[in-house]
Amino acid sequence: MNTSTFNRSWAKVILNAVNRYGVKHFCIAPGSRSTPLTLEALQLQQEKLAQCHSHFDERGLGFFALGIAKATNAPVAVIVTSGTAVANLYPAIIEATLTHHKLIVLTADRPTEFIGCGVNQAIEQQGIFANYPIASINLPKATDSYSPTWLVSTIEQACNKQQQEGGVIHINAPFSEPLYEADEAAIANNPWLSPIQSWLNNPQAKWLDHQQIQAEVSMHANWDYWRTKRGVIVVGQLPVEQGIGIKTWAETLGWCLITDIQSCVDASLPYADIWLSNKTVHDLLLQSDIVIQFGSRIVSKRVNQFLEAFKGEFWQVDEHQDNINPFSHHQTRFVAKAHHFLRVHPPLRQKPWRLEPLALSQFCTDFIEKQISGGLNEASLAHNLQDVLVPKGNLFLGNSLFVRLVDALCKLPEGYPVYTNRGASGIDGLIATFAGIAKGSEQPTVGVIGDISALHDLNSIALLSQINQPTLLFVINNSGGAIFDMLPVDSKAKAQFYRLSHNLEFGQIATMFGIEYIRPFTWADLKAKLKLAYNRRAVTLVEIKVNDQDGSNLYKSLIKQISQAEIA
Repeated sequence: MNTSTFNRSWAKVILNAVNRYGVKHFCIAPGSRSTPLTLEALQLQQEKLAQCHSHFDERGLGFFALGIAKATNAPVAVIVTSGTAVANLYPAIIEATLTHHKLIVLTADRPTEFIGCGVNQAIEQQGIFANYPIASINLPKATDSYSPTWLVSTIEQACNKQQQEGGVIHINAPFSEPLYEADEAAIANNPWLSPIQSWLNNPQAKWLDHQQIQAEVSMHANWDYWRTKRGVIVVGQLPVEQGIGIKTWAETLGWCLITDIQSCVDASLPYADIWLSNKTVHDLLLQSDIVIQFGSRIVSKRVNQFLEAFKGEFWQVDEHQDNINPFSHHQTRFVAKAHHFLRVHPPLRQKPWRLEPLALSQFCTDFIEKQISGGLNEASLAHNLQDVLVPKGNLFLGNSLFVRLVDALCKLPEGYPVYTNRGASGIDGLIATFAGIAKGSEQPTVGVIGDISALHDLNSIALLSQINQPTLLFVINNSGGAIFDMLPVDSKAKAQFYRLSHNLEFGQIATMFGIEYIRPFTWADLKAKLKLAYNRRAVTLVEIKVNDQDGSNLYKSLIKQISQAEIA
């Protein structure tokens, strides 16, 4: 059998294996060395077992795959050619690893004998992603010296591990030339495949039968004691389904509930980032006997400061085994989903033990409304963000000043899906991730990112043309990285080396990529244009141009005023 035909047979085994573990989306970058993988992915698409997507920028492609993985809660495969194409996936792999989203990275490679001897587009790819993948498989070049049973078993072992833990699998697959003109008929009748032919003929079958044992969370031995005490519940980033019931559970106990914008839990004490700046209320909350934290990756600086200062009984509940205890508290750690924990820890009905946070939270509602002008700016958009959302949609928030403003100033509907890239909290790949969420969910999606984040990921605007449902990408243009206005840095150094101030606008960028563009100046203008945008089955780029320091100055002013407020 010729080499190109055997390469395809080898790739067929790999792609069929990952398909059976839930991969329904293949994100493919152009390249020659990856031809066997690409053509077999297209074969799965032809058989209606998967969808294939393409993008010319591997960095954006990785984040696009991550967005699909977030929206579908399923593994997504990425196929790239050899060389620096592989290295461009690193940021997305780091983010996916830290948030336990499932990517399967298939990197084509030169055979070993062509590495380190001056061959074009050949680099050391084995172990290139260090310890971030949960499994790194460096395959030999495609050859019948290895049985197909070994190949499928190797891939399935890694996929089963990913199914249990989440995270990233890296499969490095060297292929010899020739890469083209495989004999399609010979692939189907390749005698090398005969030991696994029955497996190939059944798209639902798995080669390895892993019996999954689900560990049940048990009630804490002293829960009957602790549920009678004074408590605070802090909810960080959680999937929507895990947040259901937390508010009712907390209210039954009479405990204070502090929720992050990523929690998807209705905030009974909204604006915690603002009112926790008040030392009196902050210190009163520190009198609680127990704090239970669900999830992690909390945006608010003030909430994190409260968690750091608390010295009492501290419990953490998260479904993954990560260390999420940055302050090294003595703690009880539950590796469990939040709703499973609630089910085995029934609340005891009590009256609220601390009313001051409720009073200050209610005061903040009117106070913030008065401080924020009626104009269209980043603070008013953050405060009234629910007004631009549709009932059955998604929200994606980038990593900039705006996510902090939303966390501090916004109260979203209960259970509204909120997505972020808060694993490594980078600004790379935000447009691509947003595009992947919109594509994977097939639901109307609103994304809001900063101007520097948008400039950092301009290539990924090309991905927006693949979306065919009403989708809005807001770019907050405050002429630079306004988050750095919060830092006590010399103004000249800040402008040149932190903010990177600019006078760029995004209208011509939208035109270049064929994306609908609007730049509203008032709320009335925005709402009128949103009606049109939501009637289009396509993406609309919405640029909100604001003064460079208005948002950061208002944020600092609110915190300062509430911190000085007297509490009776």
